[in-house]
Amino acid sequence: MNNPTICAIATAPGGAIGIIRISGSEALTITDRIFRPVGSNVPLADRKPYTLAFGNIVNAENEVVDEVLVSIFHAPHSYTGENSVEISCHGSAYILQQVMFLLTQNGCIPAGPGEFTQRAFLNGKMDLSQAEAVADLISATNKATHDMALSQLKGHFSNELSDLRAHLLKLTSLLELELDFSDHEELEFADRSELYTLACDIHQRLASLARSFEVGNALKNGIPVAIVGKTNVGKSTLLNHLLHEEKAIVSDVHGTTRDFIEDTTIINGIQFRFVDTAGIRPTDDVVENIGIERTYQKLQEAKIVLWLIDQQPTEAEIEDIKERVADKKLIIVRNKIDKSTAHSTFNIQHSTFTTVDISAKYGTNIPVLEQLIVEAANIPQLSESDIVITSARHYSALLLADESLQRVIDSMSLGLSGDLLAEDLRIVIDHLAEITGEERITPQETLQNIFTHFCVGK
Repeated sequence: MNNPTICAIATAPGGAIGIIRISGSEALTITDRIFRPVGSNVPLADRKPYTLAFGNIVNAENEVVDEVLVSIFHAPHSYTGENSVEISCHGSAYILQQVMFLLTQNGCIPAGPGEFTQRAFLNGKMDLSQAEAVADLISATNKATHDMALSQLKGHFSNELSDLRAHLLKLTSLLELELDFSDHEELEFADRSELYTLACDIHQRLASLARSFEVGNALKNGIPVAIVGKTNVGKSTLLNHLLHEEKAIVSDVHGTTRDFIEDTTIINGIQFRFVDTAGIRPTDDVVENIGIERTYQKLQEAKIVLWLIDQQPTEAEIEDIKERVADKKLIIVRNKIDKSTAHSTFNIQHSTFTTVDISAKYGTNIPVLEQLIVEAANIPQLSESDIVITSARHYSALLLADESLQRVIDSMSLGLSGDLLAEDLRIVIDHLAEITGEERITPQETLQNIFTHFCVGK
């Protein structure tokens, strides 16, 4: 690829060390123009790859800007697949900007957002799903999101899709081969019972990948937890304890929280998104009523609901909460145990509800509540080899692929012709190709598969 050579500061400001990356066919040559090695005058292009060179960056007046280490990578064995250099400088913003200025003076152009990874994709160093995993890995905030991004970056998801694509291409090739011999109606290269079994197996694998999105999306964006209850039961105090900071205003005045307050925290390596909602009570205050409506909205969006009470709820309140959380995990949090011993009389009969006594004011039993929240999340233990979908784009493509494959299965059950089956199989392959950024299946690829795997005569 005939791309200009690009450069960019690759490290966040404020650190002791700053790194500038350069990539492109002229990366080594341009760096040589501003780099003076110590102890050797061998040009960077003539040095062995994966080695370091120590020396000075100098300006046009031959003044030393900084002592640096230069890492050398030769194409195609680099992150981008191009000649690449990494200059490790001192972390001074002034030094980094001076080195960037010198590089651009000598032929580099500043890189755009994500351009290094874009070049890695375009040069075949990674597919599109792996490129997306780079951003996920950088933004990972806990072990679960880190492990999922690392698994995708290592190609586990891509390998699974590649295997599925190979099987689908085999099916398509067999059916295409039958079409080429359509004048011989009795000739059948694709055993329909074998094809049906294989299609059903692939359908199960696609459905399993799509189902993993619920877990992946929750881990990536935070599992939503709504804190609901009447006014003045201690919702804001509880939120502050769970977030380990004074996020919400705490007051004895009823209706202090008139809108929801939302923030995330990590519990046992899992990210949760807590929402403190407006207290539920009858009121003529227009603004407070808007807040209560938003409370009900957040209740619908939550996966886990903490119902905070400080006295026995009425039967009507119990029935109302049951109806609103029918498809969610509900934890009944009986607050203010520091003020009363009457909590043992609180009785809510429901086998799926979990109950815990706390004091939000003093933090009593908050760790117990946190453990119950983790258990309610029901997140499976993930290993590095587990494939979990975190991208809505991937999820959508998988659903569309599975929908087309279901049509193939239904068509085979009805005994429809091979040309209809082959067309739907092509659509399945195309949807999977959208995930990895591969080209759509071509007639040449189908022919190649036929001649590689199926010998018709000689």
